[in-house]
Amino acid sequence: MELENEIASNKFDDNIHKSVVNVIYTYGWVTNLIRQHLDKYNITMQQFNILRILRGQHPEPATVNVLKERMLDKMSDASRIVERLVQKGLVSRCTNVKDRRAVDIKISPEGLEILKKLDTEMVTKDLIKGTITDEEASLLSSLLDKMRG
Repeated sequence: MELENEIASNKFDDNIHKSVVNVIYTYGWVTNLIRQHLDKYNITMQQFNILRILRGQHPEPATVNVLKERMLDKMSDASRIVERLVQKGLVSRCTNVKDRRAVDIKISPEGLEILKKLDTEMVTKDLIKGTITDEEASLLSSLLDKMRG
C-alpha cells in the first residue's frame, strides 16, 4: 500500500522528504511485526538485539562496550538492558579475567533456547510475505546504505 494512503496525507516538500517519512513509517511497521513474536517471550527489541549479539559471540563473552558498539539502536542503555536480561535469567555476568574492572556478559542456555524458538517462528522472508524479490531487497539495502552516506 502506498504511503499516502497509509498516513492519509500527500503533503511532502519533495521526494527526499517523502522517502524519509516512508523510512520512519516502515520502521514502525516492521517493528510491530517483530514485536508480535517477541511479546510471547516477554522480551523487547533491544533485549532481542543483545541476545543475538551474545549468541554471535557464544561461547565467548562480550563486554557492555562491545554490546553498545554493535547494537542497532545506539540510543539504548545497554547496561540497563543487560540488567533486565540477567533478572530474566537469559544472560549472566562475570568478572573479566584480563581486566577486573570490566564485566563479561554471556548468553545463558535459556537465552539460547528463546532465540532458537524465535528462529523458527520469525523467518525474515515470512515477515514480508514475498512482497519484494531478493533482487529488490538487495537494491533497497544498497539505497538505505547510500542514504546514510
